[in-house]
Amino acid sequence: MSMRLPRRTFLRGAGVALALPALECMTPAFAAPESERREPRRMVAINFELSFHPPNLIPEQAGSDYALTPYLKPLEDLRRDFTIISGTSHPEVDGGHAASKSWLTGAPHPGAANFRNSISIDQLAAKQIGLETRFAYLNLGGGGLSVSANGVQVPANPFPSSLFEALFLDGRPDEKARQIERLREGQSVLDTVLDGARRMQSRVSPQDRQKLEEYLTSVREAEQQLQKAEQWRHKPKPKVDVEPLQDIRDGNDIINRARQFYDVMYLAILTDSTRLMTFSVGDSNAVATLPGVSMNYHDLSHHGQEPEKLKQLGIIESEHVKVFGEFIRRLKEAKEGEANLLDRTMVLMGSHMHSGGHDNRNLPIVLAGGGFQHGRHLAFDRNNNYPLANLYVTMLQQLGLEVDRFASSTGTMSELA
Repeated sequence: MSMRLPRRTFLRGAGVALALPALECMTPAFAAPESERREPRRMVAINFELSFHPPNLIPEQAGSDYALTPYLKPLEDLRRDFTIISGTSHPEVDGGHAASKSWLTGAPHPGAANFRNSISIDQLAAKQIGLETRFAYLNLGGGGLSVSANGVQVPANPFPSSLFEALFLDGRPDEKARQIERLREGQSVLDTVLDGARRMQSRVSPQDRQKLEEYLTSVREAEQQLQKAEQWRHKPKPKVDVEPLQDIRDGNDIINRARQFYDVMYLAILTDSTRLMTFSVGDSNAVATLPGVSMNYHDLSHHGQEPEKLKQLGIIESEHVKVFGEFIRRLKEAKEGEANLLDRTMVLMGSHMHSGGHDNRNLPIVLAGGGFQHGRHLAFDRNNNYPLANLYVTMLQQLGLEVDRFASSTGTMSELA
């Protein structure tokens, strides 16, 4: 026999559980025993909020014999380590800049008043592989690309220094003790929530029982994460031969600040502290401290084909791509067993917009590493775009997930094999 429960009571209980997934960034797990360890697979997703000037990045020719564009020339030595992808998008994802919210989710109409987001690929992967490392995932930069299972944007950390501290600096013994006590308090709250929810199960309708089971599942996941987090608190953090980072105070020094974020990501991968990262590159109001640049980055992205604006925009974007190249070059040079870090790390770079003109079709996409056969330009139909979500399914499968659909996908990106 079903009964009506005060909505207030249920929401108060659910509020505790729904808030807990935000703790995932601090809830890793112990490494598996040697006999059970798998070859690590990783994913980094980097979004440029202002996109790129397409002719400077995307080649005209398809296939493996394309001529390197101005932005790609500094990456010539890495040509066989990345794939250029054009002619893709998410169907019904529109809204110009608002589409950044859907770049890793594919949720339609992100600019609409009633928009409801869905889970991003990094968060979907974190549910299955996030407990294998100290940090289930890391979100870096100014904007939030990462979205939880209930459609809530996961905050990004805009400070390289605090990321470095979280990854590599151990707190004082009294600080660690307080952190462990807070984790135990969280487990106590979950025990209370679980007991109350279980008592409800026999008193609600079958439809509500299904909802309650979903709720209980999320609580159990949070409980597991808290237990693993407490275990990691007793383990020393990895040591790196690098001085702690100092945040760059000059808001216009956007390239060196981006380089700091890449440094943190490289060290996180090198120490296997996490296997999932997102990085949002913004700085739209900056006047970059680069020779030849005197105008606002965002204004330059709306260049209207003015030669001087295109010139200055090219300086900024070229430097950004160079720093990206430095990152994947370092991963390639770092050995991991019989492979290198780039072989086992997919690095996705691109944008939710075609260019600064707010068009959300024909997105610029670069995929490096990850064990794929690279060295080509995959040029899909610019009028009838290929689903970007097909690439995401392929990437999720490469991480080891048993996934055959995501968002608007119609399959995998078989052309990448």
